[in-house]
Amino acid sequence: MSLLLMTGLPGFLGSALLPRLLERRPGADALCLVQPQHEALAKARLADLEEVHPHLRHRVRLVRGDIRLPGLRAGAHRPGASAGELKRVTEVWHLAAVYDLAVGEFAARAVNVDGTRHVLEACARLPRLERLHHVSTCYVSGRYAGEFTEDALDEGQEFRNPYEETKFEAELLVRKAMADGLPATIYRPGVVVGDATTGATQKYDGPYFLASFLRRQPTVAVVPRVADPDQVRFCLVPRDFVIDAMDRLSVLDESLGRTYALTDPAPPTMRELVDTFAHHLGKRVLWVPLPLGVARAVVDRVPGMERLLGLPAEALDYSASPTTYSTTHATTDLAGTGLSCPPFHAYADRLLDYMLAHAEVGSAAMT
Repeated sequence: MSLLLMTGLPGFLGSALLPRLLERRPGADALCLVQPQHEALAKARLADLEEVHPHLRHRVRLVRGDIRLPGLRAGAHRPGASAGELKRVTEVWHLAAVYDLAVGEFAARAVNVDGTRHVLEACARLPRLERLHHVSTCYVSGRYAGEFTEDALDEGQEFRNPYEETKFEAELLVRKAMADGLPATIYRPGVVVGDATTGATQKYDGPYFLASFLRRQPTVAVVPRVADPDQVRFCLVPRDFVIDAMDRLSVLDESLGRTYALTDPAPPTMRELVDTFAHHLGKRVLWVPLPLGVARAVVDRVPGMERLLGLPAEALDYSASPTTYSTTHATTDLAGTGLSCPPFHAYADRLLDYMLAHAEVGSAAMT
């Protein structure tokens, strides 16, 4: 029996993806690498998943490990999976990463770069490995001006934060390993939001920051115009589309060696995003011209301003992003499956309804 090795449980994407992968692979089990500090949460999450998806029972084993350590060990003398288990691994799904826009460089590099390097080293020791599935992000583009294609990577772009830069460096490592013969597929989600049908999510970030910002204002909501809101587009994608797309693409022969931008091929402009949220929240929008540097300085330097507005300084940078994303590979290869990314206006209200009804959900950052 074959075995899938997954990093990233009990994370937002991994928790939704695992049931789909094992449903499509009835002859496979899964081994999920979990850091000791997340073990209790992972056990609880797995129990919940097994209730909803009975086919997972007795097919998933949680094993202590840490991608930050060589050999993916849980500690200096604590190996994770057994040698016998590793000999059965045919697929590796690498989802674990630090997604916080405000993360420091040391923490981001330890997980996103060193962690990916250690996963690649582990892959090299798996005798039956058929494919590595690496989850990257559209934001390896950094501040690239123009359309960023799925084949593009190192274009001399600058980066807004350590998150973007370390995810870029991680993908460089994967691309090099692919050039050296590693069978792999790379997935680049955009800003992952809730389920397009239910609105359900485990985190409020990205556009949710904007919704929170609008919600805290009076009927006439003042929005800083840090760039032309009709030109800037927001790279959004609902979680269910990302999960469906990775699930379906992962078994296609043509997906081997490819990189996929999993995001809306026709994303909303900043004005469309703001107007849609404002309408649902009963607000009217007053755009006030404000240079990005000034807006960021106010939020970043005035004590309590970030908490008051619900709008982190790091998030403002994406209100003036010069980048759009080609989804040609994803759109083409998914065409035969009947799957396509739903337009923002079709599910926006559900995102806000869920947010308003579930204030207990925490915030994290981009995928």
